[in-house]
Amino acid sequence: MREALLGAGELVKLALRRDRIMIPAWVYALTATAASTAYSFAHLYDTPQSRLEFAAGVASNASTLAMYGPVHDPSTVGGLTAWRLVAIGATLVGVMSVLVVMRHTRADEEAGRLELISAGVVGRQAALAAGVIVAAIASVAVGLGAAVGLIAVGMPAAGSIAFGLAWCTTGLFFAAVGAVAAQLSESARTANGIGIGVVAVAYLIRAAADVGPSWLSWASPIDWAQQLRPFAGERWWVLAVAIAASALIVWGGFVLAARRDLGAGLLPPRPGPARGDLRGPVALAWRLHRGTLLAWTVGFAVYGVAIGGLADGVTAIVGTSDSTRRILTEMGGEKGLVDAFLAAAMGILGLVVAGYAVQAVLRLRVEATALRAEPVLATRIGRIRWAWSHVLFAVAGSIAILTAAGLGAGLAHGLRSHDVARQLPRVLGAALVQVPATWVLAGVTLALFGLAPRFTAVAWGVLGAWLLLGQLGPVLKLAQWAMDLSPFTHVPKLPGSALSPAPLVGLTVVAALAAAAGLGGFRHRDIG
Repeated sequence: MREALLGAGELVKLALRRDRIMIPAWVYALTATAASTAYSFAHLYDTPQSRLEFAAGVASNASTLAMYGPVHDPSTVGGLTAWRLVAIGATLVGVMSVLVVMRHTRADEEAGRLELISAGVVGRQAALAAGVIVAAIASVAVGLGAAVGLIAVGMPAAGSIAFGLAWCTTGLFFAAVGAVAAQLSESARTANGIGIGVVAVAYLIRAAADVGPSWLSWASPIDWAQQLRPFAGERWWVLAVAIAASALIVWGGFVLAARRDLGAGLLPPRPGPARGDLRGPVALAWRLHRGTLLAWTVGFAVYGVAIGGLADGVTAIVGTSDSTRRILTEMGGEKGLVDAFLAAAMGILGLVVAGYAVQAVLRLRVEATALRAEPVLATRIGRIRWAWSHVLFAVAGSIAILTAAGLGAGLAHGLRSHDVARQLPRVLGAALVQVPATWVLAGVTLALFGLAPRFTAVAWGVLGAWLLLGQLGPVLKLAQWAMDLSPFTHVPKLPGSALSPAPLVGLTVVAALAAAAGLGGFRHRDIG
């Protein structure tokens, strides 16, 4: 076993160097979210009575319970913070861990980098060990950052440490899941899909447990984080469950890794058609993007239904807190609390869909660095036409995903309010006005790809900055010029406000100019 892990330490150093931007970005974003949420709750619900009223509204709404879980201690700010973030944050940390493990195992294997490294003095399972260790380091950093951030804003130390450990142990568990998923398929995309699919199933099981039979909670590692109960009489023994399960699954990953050849997966690859039918770059791009686009569309349709089901109960959830009403109105408009909630929710969905747009455009970079673009460009297909075939899915895919979310939310809200004919188009319009803002980020990403391809990852940092501006700007009362840096600030706050086409046209023009700059740069530089 020692020989199989030879060189793992050097691979860990290399992986940490490669992730020197990505991991700190995750840690910063999650730490800032935890600290700012606790700070916000402390100022929005500054008395035990207001917190109890808020928690009573949460407990009476099944959609809220399914999304966030129960409030274990409604009398404290820490209890509300844990309710709001433990499950959601644990899910995000789980996704982070899967992506980190896959990046340094199956993705490197598929790209041929591990074969090159294996020619040196490196053990057979060193890369898997390095991937798991780096994911564990990232999980520990996230947990430590969250704990320190919560303590810094005045939360009790014991609860803050339990909160951080809840996120950390969830990350360790899904790092183990990623280690197993990396052995199953020879495709990094499929392995990523398996790992993230397990995260999604765990979240759905947790949601079912919080609105249904409580025994289901022990079937989800995300619910284990809630069972630790930060700020509500911490149950430290739950950590042993998560750590033991993680160790067992990691061991299984190493056993599976020893049973396959380099470059192969344990699941047999699905054979393609005997005769190809790719009649152009768009058809090829469709085959590359269709799985991701379908997953995003279905997921957002389901999430839209949850948002629509939650809308009618928002008044009870907010309770008597004038501060929360004011913040929600600032984020979503001024024409009623339900409309303000829907507008704020659609704004958040727009920001997340911008992540899909970044992912779709970055497929250009993946194809170029993997040397799959060169055979295509060696034909009569030009660079601009090839690039547009992928950008098309960022543009049209954003519309499709937001349409699915808007239809789901509008239908659910309309059925609950017994007014489908009126509410469905209103909510769908609120979703679709986010599209030009998502195109701006797609344009920025394309500009980076064309002009500075080594820095395309900066697009994720831009998205993170806009997300923080949108979510924390109204709470922290940032200056308007700072808020205006995000294109989502300029999107009309629908439903509830008047539709002004000028900002949407302006955002579309900005996106087009950024895209034109990127295409111009790509036309005159080396492909890689």
